[in-house]
Amino acid sequence: MTNALSALMAERDWILADGATGTNLFNMGLSSGDAPEFWNAEKPDDVRKLYKGSVDAGSDLFLTNTFGGNASRLKLHDGQDRVRELNRLGAEIGREIADAAGRPVIVAGSMGPTGEIMAPMGSLTHERAVEMFHEQADGLKEGGADVLWVETISAPEEFKAAAEAAKLADMPWCGTMSFDTAGRTMMGLTSSDMASMVDKLDFPPLAFGANCGVGASDLLRTVLGFAAAGTERPIIAKGNAGIPKYVDGHIHYDGTPDLMADYAALARDAGATIIGGCCGTTPAHLEKMRAALETRPRGAPPSLEAIAAALGGFSSETDGTGDAAAGPQRERRGRRRRG
Repeated sequence: MTNALSALMAERDWILADGATGTNLFNMGLSSGDAPEFWNAEKPDDVRKLYKGSVDAGSDLFLTNTFGGNASRLKLHDGQDRVRELNRLGAEIGREIADAAGRPVIVAGSMGPTGEIMAPMGSLTHERAVEMFHEQADGLKEGGADVLWVETISAPEEFKAAAEAAKLADMPWCGTMSFDTAGRTMMGLTSSDMASMVDKLDFPPLAFGANCGVGASDLLRTVLGFAAAGTERPIIAKGNAGIPKYVDGHIHYDGTPDLMADYAALARDAGATIIGGCCGTTPAHLEKMRAALETRPRGAPPSLEAIAAALGGFSSETDGTGDAAAGPQRERRGRRRRG
């Protein structure tokens, strides 16, 4: 399939993705508990500012403000009938910013989890999950997204449903899962499990990897796991900017721009092609990440000891695949919504 992302990956050996959506929108005034997707219609200038901030900081790819834009999530805000509209608007604004960038910039249509538990453990059927993802994908396609970006998924069944929806929408896609429970997703998948699953899909993603999770160190250990599995598919690394802490009544991520610069270079050396940030990552972080990728020479895959020394210890002794972690362990913290 000929598409803008594949063309860019053919020309470059790394691509800088964007940072957080939620963090940056909260900084603009989004209230906790509100649906960010409504801003695509109500505050388009702020969404333009979100996208442009990433592009101006050097991102080659940014995600649309549509993470929770499926019918199940929007139903919590009585917006289930606005799925196509809100996704189309999110992508249209993105298309506008990308086309004005003066260089190739990829608009990636963000599709987060439904928030429901897939059968047989829960009530969400495969057919209904495909239907919800397909509805969202059609809106993103209509708005001009270059690629679908399925992210923060925990269940293999949901990942497979999103893959089927992408095929129905005739859209290229990328997919990431969150490995935040001792190196596994909430539903128990390891990095090697995901690599194996991706290669068996009828309609596989252009690239796959990990996002969010616990912190940058843990995410890079997962990236090393992908590479060790022998995949030839491009790997995505989108780690949080440090660890969340409560500061003055709100969540603050303690990763500095300099730390995220180290993370970006290490992610590239670990085998990632598409490198970005997740929760807590701002344009200031992205600028330093871009500079590191442009100026630091490529090195050998980092050891776990080197990752821990640069970015801090791991949250668990292993990543679920049998490899022991180096460095001190961190205190476990709860999982949060992307951004």
